[in-house]
Amino acid sequence: MIGYVTIGTTDMSKAKAFYSALLEPLGGKVIMEMDRIAFIGSGMDKPMLAVCIPYDENDPKPGNGTMLAFPADTREDVDKLYASAIALGATDEGAPGERMPTFYGGYFRDLDGNKAVFYKMG
Repeated sequence: MIGYVTIGTTDMSKAKAFYSALLEPLGGKVIMEMDRIAFIGSGMDKPMLAVCIPYDENDPKPGNGTMLAFPADTREDVDKLYASAIALGATDEGAPGERMPTFYGGYFRDLDGNKAVFYKMG
């Protein structure tokens, strides 16, 4: 249903390095890039994350109520991926834990302040 989601960055090199390293265990890598945008995913026919310098060249601003959600195969994977995000420079927004009986997630903000979560349902 989702083709790609775009988030803004102030530094393309740092954003590509952060998300390529972070999403590599899920099969993610830079699969297409141009001057101001890079698409990270496991294939052009799969959902992707795009990081970009905003078209209007103003500073990017994380959206209030906007969040990226990345599924993990296990709760242990959530823990590992969350720890990797923090090690890569992300900031904590809620350590991994059970939020409700069927949802386990670890929340963080990336280098530009975009909020994200690794989660396992069930």
